Amino acid sequence: MTDARPAGPLVERVRARLAAAPGVPSPGAVAALVREETGGLLGDRAVLDAVREATDELSGAGPLEPLLRAPGVTDVLVNGPRQVWVDRGRGLEPAGVGFSDEEAVRRLAVRLAAAAGRRLDDAAPWVDAALPDGTRLHAVLPPVSGSGTCLSLRVLRRVRLSYADLAGRGALPGAAADLLQAVVRHRLAFLVTGGTGSGKTTVLSALLGLVDPAERLVLCEDAPELSPEHPHVVRLLTRPPNVESVGGVGLRDLVRQALRMRPDRLVVGEVRGGEVVDLLAALNTGHDGGCGTLHVNRAAEVPARLEALGVAAGLDRAAVHSQAAAALSVVVHLRRGPNGRSVAEVAVVRRRGELIEVVPGWRADGAPGPARAELADLLGCRVPG
Repeated sequence: MTDARPAGPLVERVRARLAAAPGVPSPGAVAALVREETGGLLGDRAVLDAVREATDELSGAGPLEPLLRAPGVTDVLVNGPRQVWVDRGRGLEPAGVGFSDEEAVRRLAVRLAAAAGRRLDDAAPWVDAALPDGTRLHAVLPPVSGSGTCLSLRVLRRVRLSYADLAGRGALPGAAADLLQAVVRHRLAFLVTGGTGSGKTTVLSALLGLVDPAERLVLCEDAPELSPEHPHVVRLLTRPPNVESVGGVGLRDLVRQALRMRPDRLVVGEVRGGEVVDLLAALNTGHDGGCGTLHVNRAAEVPARLEALGVAAGLDRAAVHSQAAAALSVVVHLRRGPNGRSVAEVAVVRRRGELIEVVPGWRADGAPGPARAELADLLGCRVPG
């Protein structure tokens, strides 16, 4: 009896026998087939390895499953059967795994799309959806993708870090910790901004943990990423359309429903579409302290980003800027650097004629903040610099 790891053909045979069976196969059923296929010649460890590999192939992410389970992994990218990349927080690097052929990549992409309740085939050659565990899936099939089936998986890490945890990790340098506490305490409407992987959701979640326990938080998200340490949280989640392209629920729908749920703080996990119109309108109608995240590389780009989203949703340019000027007070901008993710600046949203601009009031690099006096007035405290 040997404990050598079973070869790929064994998994292929097990997969072929279970492919036609309805539902997700149980580990017991997979183990029984493994022993049957090998005539009981494998030891317990080898059977366990074969069961795990077969289960990953049939109901998990195949050879990508160990990467998705590995601590610290944020993204897994597949550019074809021999091109698999992983981001462990230090940038992209080769993953050291692959697929047998292009058909194996396509088969996995189609199965993951089906698990998300979406269709992926020649008639619908791309998909953007959330898997049941919250992992974000994007897939593109040839010929739209010229390099074979492409998969992008963003791993949902619901790691709850408190405000003190962030401070201990150096994410709140200098006066940032005191300034952000004042933003929450004064119920200012704010956006947490930054590039991909800069920690926007983590910081927003920690800030929500500072909200008075007597207040009611209503969260609107695509996936359950925010996990504030707060006793009164109501979570609303979007839903993709089904295979008939009906039944979808978007963020804009959620924001409208949230307004009828007596929120003390209305929170949009990520502002990236037409929901910006409803959010700005809500913040202008007595919903103080609302907040969300916005993807921009520089805080100064916030007005242009809001304008693009608002105009696409039907507002004209002047209306977007007028609404934003009345609704938003502060922008907390994060940056991802060699030493990790941290607050880079706390800026003020102010009018400039008919438009708005975002001007730094405090900067982590010690440079003077042109809007320091305005930020100090908003927060009721001294702002260094």
